[in-house]
Amino acid sequence: MTGRGRIRVAVVGGGENCEHDVSLESASAACAALDRDIFDVVPLTIGRDGTWLDPTGAPMGQSRAESVAVAVRILSACDVVLPLLHGPRGEDGTLAALCDLVGVPCVGSPLGASAIAMDKWATKLMAEAVGVLTAPAKLLTRGDTVAFNGPVVVKPVAAGSSYGVTLVEREEELEPALRAAFELDERVLVEEFIVGREIDIAVIDDPEAGRRPGPPLEILNGGQIFDTATKYDGNASFVVPAQLSPGEARAISDAALRIYDALGCRGYARIDFFLTKNGPVLNEVNTIPGMTAHSQVPRMFAAEGMDYTELLTRLIRTTVR
Repeated sequence: MTGRGRIRVAVVGGGENCEHDVSLESASAACAALDRDIFDVVPLTIGRDGTWLDPTGAPMGQSRAESVAVAVRILSACDVVLPLLHGPRGEDGTLAALCDLVGVPCVGSPLGASAIAMDKWATKLMAEAVGVLTAPAKLLTRGDTVAFNGPVVVKPVAAGSSYGVTLVEREEELEPALRAAFELDERVLVEEFIVGREIDIAVIDDPEAGRRPGPPLEILNGGQIFDTATKYDGNASFVVPAQLSPGEARAISDAALRIYDALGCRGYARIDFFLTKNGPVLNEVNTIPGMTAHSQVPRMFAAEGMDYTELLTRLIRTTVR
């Protein structure tokens, strides 16, 4: 603890992937929102090349390896780390593993849960094993072929923010979609296009109430995929809490908790579904979802009266209690 008993928290953003800028927005928003009477905030950034940067944006060493060594010393002097790295080499448990080795608590899920959740194919297998429906899909590696049998969604196995995700409605669109996905990953999913309402829900380890889901959120997207442009151009339309029947709400919450527990998630996670006539169909699991004040998870908890600052405070207090 620092002076006046404040909790020293390292907030880490950036990262070595296509979600670098999104992550910087989450980290910047969190740094601005954290209560300085409670927290001593240490902002750190991982550059696109993997070099760690200090709060001024300067490299913390003469090489990438040296910057990591400096970062380890800084992290070890903190009470807790708040990782806001989205995508590979961040959300996949990389930073959680580093914190574990250093011996500093890290907000959110441990390595195992994050690594599986980042892998959409592995997540499908886990979800089906615990009785949660997923979209029928084929896993492809480079050189594999797949026949076009109606509308499909092509996506990288391990990427976020809908980068590389394409809705393919005609056969001639399939090959370009596969090329775009393979630019981001060595493995690609070709999923059956699911028709249903897009409902997201967050689960949080609340220091007061324990593990619980928040209010569900519906994405109004006209039956199209919620792609990268729509997510970040300000045109996304959300309804929170989503207007669900008691049975629908219970089914979504139960499925989310089942997945959260089966993966071994901790702290918080956002779990995305399609609500169909057959019930909830899992889309994906985000162990470090977008976390600006206007992102989906903060919007969900704001709907029940918990503002952004309080949400961050609870996540950190759950980790260091």
